[in-house]
Amino acid sequence: MTVIACPEPNCPGVVEEGYCTETGIAIAPPAARDPADAKPADSSPPGANTQGAGTGSTASAGGWSPQSTPSKHGLGGGIVALPEPPVLDPRARILTSPNVPEHRRFCPQGHPVGRARGGKPGRTRGFCGECQTPFSFVPALQPGDRLGQYEIAGTMAHGGQGWIYLARDLKVADDFWVVLKGLLDRGDPDAQAAALAELRHLARANHPDIVKIHTFVEHDDTGYIVMEYVSGMSLRDVLKNRRAAAGRSDPLPAHQAISYILAILPAFTYLHRDGRVFCDFKPDNIMLSRDGMKLIDLGAVRRLDMIGGAVYGTRGYQAPEVAKTGPTVASDLYTVGRTLAALLLDFRGNTTQYEYSLPPAADHPALTRYDSLYRFLLKATATNPDGRFGSAEQMHDELEGVLREVGADVNGKPTRPTSRRFTGDNHPTGRGADGAPAGPPWAVLPALLVDDSDPAAVALARMPAVNADELERLLIALGIGGVEVRLRLVRAQVEAGRFDRAHTLLAALEADYPWEWRTAYHRGMISLAQGDAAGARGFFDRVYAQAPGELAPKLALAYAAETDGDLNLAERLYNVVSSTDDLLTSAAFGLARVRAAAGDRAGASEAYRRVTPASAAFVDSRMALARLLGTTTAGTPSRADIAEAARILDTLGLDGIRRVELTRDLLTTALELLSPGPLAPGDDITIAGYPLRAPELRLGLEQVHRQAARLASTESERHRLVQAANRIRPWTLV
Repeated sequence: MTVIACPEPNCPGVVEEGYCTETGIAIAPPAARDPADAKPADSSPPGANTQGAGTGSTASAGGWSPQSTPSKHGLGGGIVALPEPPVLDPRARILTSPNVPEHRRFCPQGHPVGRARGGKPGRTRGFCGECQTPFSFVPALQPGDRLGQYEIAGTMAHGGQGWIYLARDLKVADDFWVVLKGLLDRGDPDAQAAALAELRHLARANHPDIVKIHTFVEHDDTGYIVMEYVSGMSLRDVLKNRRAAAGRSDPLPAHQAISYILAILPAFTYLHRDGRVFCDFKPDNIMLSRDGMKLIDLGAVRRLDMIGGAVYGTRGYQAPEVAKTGPTVASDLYTVGRTLAALLLDFRGNTTQYEYSLPPAADHPALTRYDSLYRFLLKATATNPDGRFGSAEQMHDELEGVLREVGADVNGKPTRPTSRRFTGDNHPTGRGADGAPAGPPWAVLPALLVDDSDPAAVALARMPAVNADELERLLIALGIGGVEVRLRLVRAQVEAGRFDRAHTLLAALEADYPWEWRTAYHRGMISLAQGDAAGARGFFDRVYAQAPGELAPKLALAYAAETDGDLNLAERLYNVVSSTDDLLTSAAFGLARVRAAAGDRAGASEAYRRVTPASAAFVDSRMALARLLGTTTAGTPSRADIAEAARILDTLGLDGIRRVELTRDLLTTALELLSPGPLAPGDDITIAGYPLRAPELRLGLEQVHRQAARLASTESERHRLVQAANRIRPWTLV
């Protein structure tokens, strides 16, 4: 059996079972194969469609020192600012001495050729000693050669399918650059088939994020694909430049890596809708330019209905099931998740220990800081294809949600995402003194939205507001069903407090749709309503794992953790939600509650201040802030706290019982803290017009109790308040 050396430059590995033992580069057909039958994958240096400085290059790909400048290229989605991509002179990519290192020389049948012997360098032309197939590793085209309207400027790289050239399209302009990719050898049917396959795929592709093919030309019995020149560098080059500058592995910042993947996902949506999969996605095959991101090197693209044939892939990126099932949409999305991991992690062992798994989050700062990002990667690279994202669109939505969380952290301001799965904040009908919601514990949580693609979506949108029994009768009469209808019936049962019936409906739905994670959201709400906070945490954690970019599951999990007494987890999640979306005010109130419970007055105060004046909960948040500052709910207030609480009371313009109750609480606390307490009297502070002196505060409290008595709803309550007013009024000497 022939041992095939790894095609990567300076790599000591060999190809075993189609994979390099060191780098993981491979060409993996869907069935087991003998290593002697495996052909080395296209391992051209990054760039050159691959459009980068290639093998034997003495030209620099260009240094790039990223700077924090606003994005002018559409990357970052308006959420974060990214470094401006470089502009490189195409001619800088031309190899001064194009050659193929001996360890990368193979005949069309995969046998090593052109190796040094007896101290003499290997031949660059000749015949394979094992199969007698001719080979040549000398560029067929030289600078100045003309192929019709195309003039060769030089050689850029050598890939698995042959040489890659930079050329001018003289019919357009002297500086209109194109790339020509030629076959390694006309006698290699596999290379020829792969090149022609790439031609067909590129010719059909019409998407701004996929490199464009212009035409196909022949010269001296060799065919060349003429394609768009993409100015910029591959993400593999970006990582290499960062490593060189830092002198060590230097992954991309989380917001930058996420933005690049987000920008390329629409290209996957396009391919998948066209019935095709990319197969070999990795940092080498993404070009970063001033125009955004582009998929390049589509030689591995396959039709989803294609049976048999080689599947091109790379170890460490290819999904585990591909060898048995062939490529699918799920396996394509797996490569996207692995590529994101490669961009933002110091990912050692990705072809060995962690070939089909992720390293511990604790070993990587980005994953410990952004739990949503870690959960996204876990779902994207799940071993079971059913556990991954269902489509590139779904993956895009979730990853954008993750970026908004990361962006809020990077920028220090909310990004206010819009969800396609959950409603916004459900404002409770009433709040307690600390802003805690009144009513059922689940009522404050966002509700699930109906999937617009469901056939019953229109009918459900037109459904009148009726009780659970009437809703079920209406749906039966209309003869509509499906997942969304069944979820609506569950929600109706939950709202009616019929939890046993809701559980029955959920069990039937889960039996029919085992991967429908939204059932866990309803089960979590039921557990909260039944006082099982620990059970609710388990259900909401499952939802969070399936929808890592959504805020609603985090809010639900935070609320369940708070109820269960885990204030650390609750604080962390409330903080993420309220920092990302200041209109989800329930998170800000929750954050203030858990911080106040821990005695963190300053932290609780900051949480209440996150509620914006545009929110319907703004007045409630300011009342809660005044009560926090002006009472002993989270420790002893300072003189400045009392003064600010009084100012809030004056500026809110409250009336009725809310003003009476807040005024009463502030006056009572101030009176309790006066000498001999820690608070010195003085005229510099007034609460509802009453100076900070005991007689005046008592007079104010008497008036507040009498106002409350006039607003009391029962006779007994009225008498109690009048008696309290009589007890608190200042004494007078006659």
